[in-house]
This record gives sequence, C-alpha cells and structure tokens, in this order.
Amino acid sequence: MSFEPDLTPADPASPATTDRVNQPVAEPVSTAPVSAPPVALPARRSTSLLVAITVVAVLAGTALFASGWTLGRHAALTPGTPSGEAEAWQPFWDSYHAITERWAGGDEIDRKALVEGAIKGMIAALDDPYSAYLTSEEFRATLQDISGEFEGIGATIGTVDASGDTASCTTLAPDCRLVVVAPITDSPADKADLRPGDVITHIDGTALEGLTVDEARGRIRGPKDTAVRLTIERDAGAPFDVEIVRAVIVSPEVEVEDLAGGTVAYIRLSGFSDHASEEFDRVVAEKVAAGRRQLILDLRGNPGGFVTAARDIVSQFLADGTIFWEQDAQGNQTETRVEAGGAATDPAIRLVVLVDGGSASASEIVAGALQDRGRATIVGSTTFGKGTVQQWTQLEGDHGGFRLTIARWLTPNKTWVHGKGIQPDVVVAAEPDQPGDDPALDAALELLTEAATGVRQRAAA
Repeated sequence: MSFEPDLTPADPASPATTDRVNQPVAEPVSTAPVSAPPVALPARRSTSLLVAITVVAVLAGTALFASGWTLGRHAALTPGTPSGEAEAWQPFWDSYHAITERWAGGDEIDRKALVEGAIKGMIAALDDPYSAYLTSEEFRATLQDISGEFEGIGATIGTVDASGDTASCTTLAPDCRLVVVAPITDSPADKADLRPGDVITHIDGTALEGLTVDEARGRIRGPKDTAVRLTIERDAGAPFDVEIVRAVIVSPEVEVEDLAGGTVAYIRLSGFSDHASEEFDRVVAEKVAAGRRQLILDLRGNPGGFVTAARDIVSQFLADGTIFWEQDAQGNQTETRVEAGGAATDPAIRLVVLVDGGSASASEIVAGALQDRGRATIVGSTTFGKGTVQQWTQLEGDHGGFRLTIARWLTPNKTWVHGKGIQPDVVVAAEPDQPGDDPALDAALELLTEAATGVRQRAAA
C-alpha cells in the first residue's frame, strides 16, 4: 500500500528508522568441562577394565573431535543459522549452495541479487501489504514520502477487491486492484481530475497484474516534467486514458482558515510528519489564544505517518489519559498516554473531526482516541481501517531496506479497527450533490452553530 504506515521518528544514529529496535539477547553458554563422578572398580579384572575405559575415552574423544569438525563445517556452510533452526533452514542453504556452486546459466552469479531476492521473498511470504522489501532507490523514495516531498503525480493509492471493497493484498490481480484513494490538492493528479475510487488498470499501456503495489507505484512515479499515461476505470463506465505530467510534489500538511464569520477555526491536516505536528501545535495555540472556541479538524484523505505526531496532535485536545495501545508480536500491550500542555484541552472548546475512506492509520489513531474519550464528534464516512504499526529498517551496505509490521494499535477502548475502520458519529455521504459542495463540512458547521446558539441553522462557510 502507499498509505504511510504508522511510524515512529527516525534515529539518525541507527540504521533502523524507528526508535524501537528489538535486539535478541543470547543466553550465555557454559564452556567449562563436566566432570564425571568417580567410579569404584573391583580389584579383579581392574587392569582390563581400565584399558577398556581408556579405549572408550579415546574413542569418545575421537567422536567429539569428529563432531566438532562436522559442526564447524556445518556452521561454515550455514553461517548465522541458530543450531535449533538448522533443520528448518537446511532447504534454503541447499538451494543457495546449489545456485552458487552449480548454476551454469550465465557468466557470473550476482550474490547481492541473490541475497536481496531472498529477503524480498521472505517478507513477501508474510502476505502482509504493509511489509515489503525495498531496493535502495525505493527506500530513499519512501523516506522522501515521509518528509512530504517527492516527484510523481501526487495521489495516494491503495487496493480494492473485485467488488470495490478495501483489500489487504500485495500482488495486483483481478481480486487485488490498484485504486486512487485521494489526490493531493493542486497536484497533477488533482488537476487531471483523478478521483477517489478510480481503479488504475494500466500504466503506459501495460497491465498491472503480477506487479506488487510498490512496483506499480514506482512506475507511476518518475522525474518531474515527464509524462505517465494511466488507464482508469471509473464506476461502471468504459475505461479511459489520462496522461499526467509528473512534478515535484510538496504537500502542505497544515492548512487553516476561519469559517462562519470567524467563529470557527478550520484546520486541515494532510500528513503526520514531525514538521506537521509542530505546525499544528502552533496553529491550534494561536487560534485558541485568539478566542476560538469551535474547531474543525479535517483528516479526510490523510493517509497517516508518524505515531509520535498522532500522539502530539491528540495531546492538544486531551489533558491526560490514554491515546492508544500498541500490541506486539507476543501479545504485550503498551499504553501511549497524553503529553501535558495541550492548548485546546478545555472541554468548553468544541471539536468536530472530519474523516472519510482516505483517512488511514495515524488519522485513525487521532479519530479513534478523540471518539473513545468523548472529546470530539466524528463526522463523515467510515475510515480506511489500518490498525498496524510498521518499523522501517535500512540494511547495511547497498542492500536497501524493508518495512515490517511490528505491532497492532488499538483505540483507548482496545478496539482494533483493522479492516473495519472507524464509524463516524454523524454519517455524511462522501460525494457532494453539486461540484464545490462539501456536505460533511456543512454538517460540522451546523453541529457547532447549533451547540453555540441552541438554534439549528445552516452556517455559511
């Protein structure tokens, strides 16, 4: 998926891009000799028995030497394989040695490609759309995504099944189709009128079946000022082609304006980078200091980002308590709590959060926390439903890196939204009746105006 997975910020001193790298600790192994208890021998035949025992000892020593030689040779052939997993890994090493020693299909074996292919296949076997091996170029491009600047068409993409429902899949096929989740505002994709729900079937005339989502995204991206042709299926209409010229995409992650005669502060958040959370904190503090007591947080089309940014944003509205739970592979649950000092924690400050099917991962952490804690009214349509956290690790040398799902995240009430999404408190159709209409925003303004005046009326934006 191209949704930004829930991340923790990078540690520049570490090859991993999260600050939680679990290091296995080996138990110490004793190397001291084990002494056998003394054996009392009868006087008769003591010499022959002594000889027999000596012979056994020599044979045992020979066996130990042979065993040590065999183990040493085995370790050399299967470096790094834990002894307890040798049997499970033997087919891998048999295949590797057969390739490196006997393959005659070319001039020279690219061992780097073998290693990277093995890593890619190992992670692909997890069948997790959010875990993947990335080449060095893909890894760098993904880090650019997180920073909020890249070269491409400017659209968030995802996957759906044959019926159009959200699908968690890795390889594109008839039941795993590439779909536009949301174009970035004012991007080439937006100007070309790509819409949420558009299915991409071909790129430059080539069908996508058999490609991974990352491979397809790599073909859509490219240097600025170059063109890409996408074949689109929209609703039940006939497929059509759209040619889009790529550009440098700089996504403004925080947009703010005053609505309803200056009584409502509207803040749109399109990403969850560290910069976005800092800017968001500043904007909220400024609006509250200016006397705003009605806020709208728009998370529609926001694919997520750093979990730390989600924590910071929720902390602007809650004074204390739980934001989310993180459950690791062993089932251990860790609580993430509010950081004190938020500017809008006063319950008298009314908050409405707008969401839709493009609100994913970190956006869902924010919406889920504010909904479970009763701090905000959620308005719009059901969110995407991504309830996992990824760790990004860069491999040594020029071997790229990988992202790996390392945890589930749960709302404060310990609800796992994965594959289900968050149901809004007030459901509003995502599609407007007329171009330029925004029924979800209108509903949010109406809620706030009604709460402020006690009179139900339509507020002008």
